Amino acid sequence: MTVRVAAVADLHMRPAVAGKFRPEFLRLAEHADILLLAGDLTEGGRIAEAELLRAELAGVPVPMVAVLGNHDHDRKQGYRIAAMLGALGVRMLEGESTVLEVAGVRVGIAGVMGGSGGFPGHPGDPENANPEHRERMRRGPLDAELLRQTLETLDTDIRIALMHYSPVVDTLVGEPIRIYPGLGCHELATAIDRGAADLAVHGHAHAGTESGQTPGGVPVRNVSYPVLRRPYAVYIVEPTETVPPPAGAAL
Repeated sequence: MTVRVAAVADLHMRPAVAGKFRPEFLRLAEHADILLLAGDLTEGGRIAEAELLRAELAGVPVPMVAVLGNHDHDRKQGYRIAAMLGALGVRMLEGESTVLEVAGVRVGIAGVMGGSGGFPGHPGDPENANPEHRERMRRGPLDAELLRQTLETLDTDIRIALMHYSPVVDTLVGEPIRIYPGLGCHELATAIDRGAADLAVHGHAHAGTESGQTPGGVPVRNVSYPVLRRPYAVYIVEPTETVPPPAGAAL
């Protein structure tokens, strides 16, 4: 039995795009079983933008799971945006997991925002970064550890890692190389591999590439709307026999 996973990120909801995604969202059940939202759901973290987002998602006929992105925290109202979406029925994740059952298949989704920190060959430099970027570089490895731990707790047929920042360089191709360190963190990929995920989904890299994979071969998809150029992408995921490593295994 396969599961159809729809995903999108970087809607950057604002008056200029209000209503743009809704017609396709309302027909989701024809094409997908789950909708994943991978952050930057609002343009600048404004409550008015979150209200527009709620109107966009109201009545979506499949379960929705989301993480917030950096722009959803721009005005330090991320907790309110998460609560508003939660009240609509969206399962909001921040270092947590949720389990959905689709036609007898148990799908576990672990979610974090993630952060930057860089990649081999593209290291971050937190000491010379401004305070905001320094905090994001510190958050990357911390959220990677949360992601690993959360994936390892999932006793499900399918495990999906949902985040905003990229875990691999593959899906950054198209972005200026000099900004790679600010777009993701390689420790997220390590967490995905150690947690035996079947699929990893992220956004954030607007000029990147849709498809990549972790060093361990887990498919990674950049579902930023500017990359997809469609309201969502659908990925077919099959249950695997992979057994995650014991809880507490080191990154």
